[in-house]
Amino acid sequence: MPEVMAFDDDGALEAAAGALDRGGVVAVPTDTVYGLAARVDRPDGVAAIFAAKGRPPEVALPVLIGRWRQLRQVAETWPKNASVLAARFWPGALTVVVPAKPDVGPLLGGDGSTVGLRRPAHKGVRKLCQLAGPLAVTSANRHGQAPCHTADQVVEAFAGDPMVVLVLDDGPCDGDPSTVVDCTVSPPTCLREGGIPWSWIEASLR
Repeated sequence: MPEVMAFDDDGALEAAAGALDRGGVVAVPTDTVYGLAARVDRPDGVAAIFAAKGRPPEVALPVLIGRWRQLRQVAETWPKNASVLAARFWPGALTVVVPAKPDVGPLLGGDGSTVGLRRPAHKGVRKLCQLAGPLAVTSANRHGQAPCHTADQVVEAFAGDPMVVLVLDDGPCDGDPSTVVDCTVSPPTCLREGGIPWSWIEASLR
């Protein structure tokens, strides 16, 4: 059973960063739902997310960043439309899909050519990204099941799974999923409408 620590406990973020450094999977609260996180530069950790979740490899993992400069670690290019949208809606429930670095994209699944990036509104998760680096994060649930909104639900879903080593508990996470925008094409297209209405995206690009 994964260890549970309160997000605001002394040393909780450092413990999570240490687990991530070792290739572990950590369940983290976000501004949307609880997510399973691994460092993008730890192939064993990223592979463990796919295994723990039962996620098909053709369904790519998105990436959370804490600082703007971390974009350079995962994005091969940063299109102008992505810059416009991120400046308007980050931090928040917007995932922008851009070309991925060749050494990063294949680890995240899909065809390896693109990566979905988000700078979350949850300050604690941004701080964890600042400590550990960009994190591959997907909703904390078995593939095809409902996302977990509480730490207890995460523990129940992954009890006995040695791949999930730590759960950071920050109370209920009941936000809407992020809106996903493909910025590899012009004009950008909506891959999923979530917390940010598509009409707001379109208005920002005019």
